[in-house]
Amino acid sequence: MRWIRFEDMGEAVYGIVEGDMVQPVRGDPFEGFEEHGEPRAFGGIKLLVPVVPKVFYAAGLNYIDHIMEVAAKNGREPNIPSEADVGYRANNALIAHSENIVIPVDATERVEYEAELVVVIGKKAKNLTEANALDCVLGYTIGNDMSERTWQGQDRTLWRAKNTDTFKPMGPWIETDAKLEDMETIVRVNGEETIRFTTAKMLFSVQTFLARMSKYIELQPGDVVWMGTEGSSPQVRHGDVIEIDITGIGTLTNPVVREGN
Repeated sequence: MRWIRFEDMGEAVYGIVEGDMVQPVRGDPFEGFEEHGEPRAFGGIKLLVPVVPKVFYAAGLNYIDHIMEVAAKNGREPNIPSEADVGYRANNALIAHSENIVIPVDATERVEYEAELVVVIGKKAKNLTEANALDCVLGYTIGNDMSERTWQGQDRTLWRAKNTDTFKPMGPWIETDAKLEDMETIVRVNGEETIRFTTAKMLFSVQTFLARMSKYIELQPGDVVWMGTEGSSPQVRHGDVIEIDITGIGTLTNPVVREGN
């Protein structure tokens, strides 16, 4: 099932995508729903972020090549995590598919994307095991973790580097039937492929993260966990268009705009 969240007469509502049509619902995929109103054409609606998370988690360094390449860029020895380690991001940074990523006028040129699988939690979960961890997952969507690398080196909490408004595109929808083992992530900038990797080839799996997190934190419906990225990313500039495709989910596309241009 493919869930979208969209604008309907100024209000945010959920719907189920069926081919090129959308069936609106009353309610949501977390607490229950019923079909409501007539189906409408998918092409005629304004997409919103597919969920506004209660808590926005980020896995961080979770792919070996990414860890190695970041270390090489910064001229230091790679520090490979020994356990799944999770951080937090801010909802203010979220934008939907097709909305503009806006680079602040005082940002340096070191602005980069990171293509990430996003896990959407569907029900409360505590003390999961790796064997049952995926039972709490509603589905998956796509995230683009934009980062200003100069600020990342300056700000202890990464508050600007990672959480500037518009720096966290997410969407276009939640796909409940996608399978981790079948996923490949492909990124294109202005139509040119920049990286391709096996999505599930993580240092620590989704199951490992959810089991460890839920030992200390009760996961809630609507929480999201961004699972990190592979490789290194080129810097992006005003006018670029970033497309992130993950097999079985779809494509998240966002233009880049720098303030003052």
